[in-house]
Amino acid sequence: MNPTQQIRVTVWNEYRHEKQDPAVASLYPQGIHGAIADCLKTQPDFKVSVATQDEPEHGLPDSILNSTDILLWWAHLAHHEVKDDIAEKVYRRVMEGMGFIVLHSANSAKPFRKLMGTSGAARWREMGEKARLWVTAPAHPITEGLGDYFEIPHEEMYGEYFDVPTPEQVIFISWFQGGDVFRSGCCWQRGRGKIFYFQPGHETYPVYHQKEIQRVLINAVRWAAPMASDGCRPITEFLHTPVPLDPVTGG
Repeated sequence: MNPTQQIRVTVWNEYRHEKQDPAVASLYPQGIHGAIADCLKTQPDFKVSVATQDEPEHGLPDSILNSTDILLWWAHLAHHEVKDDIAEKVYRRVMEGMGFIVLHSANSAKPFRKLMGTSGAARWREMGEKARLWVTAPAHPITEGLGDYFEIPHEEMYGEYFDVPTPEQVIFISWFQGGDVFRSGCCWQRGRGKIFYFQPGHETYPVYHQKEIQRVLINAVRWAAPMASDGCRPITEFLHTPVPLDPVTGG
């Protein structure tokens, strides 16, 4: 991507917990998507918009999705309500080069499962445990500005086994107070698009207000930004090339 060009970011949220649970609404009065968007808007080179599941086309009509460089996705209650055609469009855009940042319980979201080819399932327990996230790739761009580890005072436990393909890089491993561990920051590439799964973010805790989490999200947007935002044909599109590059002899 041209360094002078803005990174066009869409923060997508199911936006159900905030409407149903006053405790969640008190933590995130503008929704989880609003809190994440406010964090990202601190970066002058980010152009940030939001979309929610109950909007027409889940807030992702072609005009929005096709002009999005990075899509962040938070969901929990209503994965099954996401229309298959919208999930397919997200999948195709990632294959074309759109970055995809998958947050917390979106490990079960339709687009992520399609991109992974697995269930995305993991162990879980909600007891408000302390979590310690260890940085396992200190030279990775997403971990820039962090120390050896950071802690979240209260978080939902996610534990192994995590049913995803072997990540191309694991950049965080979490330890939870109850003894479980989890590959909590994982990177993949599918087609031309970069994917980052980041586990923290349970709706009943103020995780997205924590400065280390915000730093990770900002870094992840920069890392996942496509090299070119327009005119990139899908890597899965194979074209007939009847004229060889070099002369061919023999039968």
